[in-house]
Amino acid sequence: MILRGRSRQDRSLPGAARFFYFLYTLVYCLVLVCLLPFEYLKRPKEVRRRWRRERFALYDSPGTGAAESPCVWIHAVSVGETLAAVPLIRKIRHSFPDAEIVVSTVTDTGQKIARERVGDTAEVVYAPFDVPFCIRAAVARIRPSLFLILETELWPNAVRVVSGLGVPVVLVNGRISDKSFHGYRRVRFFLKEMLGGVRLFCMQSEIYAERIRELGAPPGRVLSIGSFKFDTKPSSPPPPWTKALQGPVVIAGSTHATEEELVLDAYERVRGDFPGLNLIIAPRHPERFREVEEVVRKRGFVPVKRSEMASGRENTGEGPAAPSFPLSGRVILLDVMGELSSVYGAADIAVMGGSFIGHGGQNPLEPAWWGKAILCGPHMENFPFVEEFYRNGGALRIAASSLSSALRELLGSPEKRGAMGGKAQELYRTNAGAVDRAFTLLEKYLSAKV
Repeated sequence: MILRGRSRQDRSLPGAARFFYFLYTLVYCLVLVCLLPFEYLKRPKEVRRRWRRERFALYDSPGTGAAESPCVWIHAVSVGETLAAVPLIRKIRHSFPDAEIVVSTVTDTGQKIARERVGDTAEVVYAPFDVPFCIRAAVARIRPSLFLILETELWPNAVRVVSGLGVPVVLVNGRISDKSFHGYRRVRFFLKEMLGGVRLFCMQSEIYAERIRELGAPPGRVLSIGSFKFDTKPSSPPPPWTKALQGPVVIAGSTHATEEELVLDAYERVRGDFPGLNLIIAPRHPERFREVEEVVRKRGFVPVKRSEMASGRENTGEGPAAPSFPLSGRVILLDVMGELSSVYGAADIAVMGGSFIGHGGQNPLEPAWWGKAILCGPHMENFPFVEEFYRNGGALRIAASSLSSALRELLGSPEKRGAMGGKAQELYRTNAGAVDRAFTLLEKYLSAKV
């Protein structure tokens, strides 16, 4: 039976594990004390009070604790995890209309996306700090009957405290990157104890399933069901401003530091051969918008900033800093959040950020949904399914030095672009269904008397 609003003693721990939890919590708290003022002040003033209260689990409204309906707490750290959770949230809401759903994120961008995508379906809050008293307070306030963790967010105290209070903990859309796996192996004895508190591991692939087993997850609780990302769809058609784009369009999506220079180098090399060629740069992190704008200006381009376009208007030039229409031969800075997946629909070629610097890549399924040609750098380790795209012609892996030649080849051949995009779209559709498979496994927890 799930305990709501009351604590009970944590299950007994071996001495070594108890010490490791103590050490982890001590280090976490010391770091928190040092960083808390900075983290608080860097947020917009209108967000600070709510951020501070909710990170200490002082929630205003989530979780009524109605015994006749389930309450699902879904934790998604940032934008990628939040977007992956959207189809599952909608599935739960459709099948259990009376269920309470609480979505927690760590980042401000995750909050923004969650409120935009599921704010009418779920209560959206900041996640509590991973300190036992904060987690206990969150459980007492939210009163979850099920705690779902997205992808890699296995916070030790959250798993220990929530499971210790009798709430089923399930990892969904789970993954463990190669880099994380090698790091986790050093503390495998501790992870085995923590992973024992998780009822079910729904992993994205058999590779990830094998890794979590090797780290100590009970083998009988680990399943490979596919990636939720194959079930995500853009929230809307390409926004109205994209109708002003004239000429071919290349999007560098979710770029990281130094990748903008790489893309601008390639753009400069090929733009003379393709009149009207537009380049859209979408930085991964909003705090880099101004930095990327300066990078573009230093290269001699005057960026068209999405944030300064006349909102909702097309081909009018209205607004204090609206771009000149039509957009042809321009560098456009996508300095807003939540629009990239839809803007891919206006592209001819998508260049995946995070793949040229060893970051592990960004989600190639957003352009694949639209049937766009996809170029990836050498580092797409966070998306192992992309190997299937390479094998079947749905994406192309290139070195940084080959970006300009790859762009020139695809820009010069609409047939090649179309064939690559068509294959990517086919692979996207073929691999869909992970959300339905996960929901089937979760139904027993959602339907249980609580």
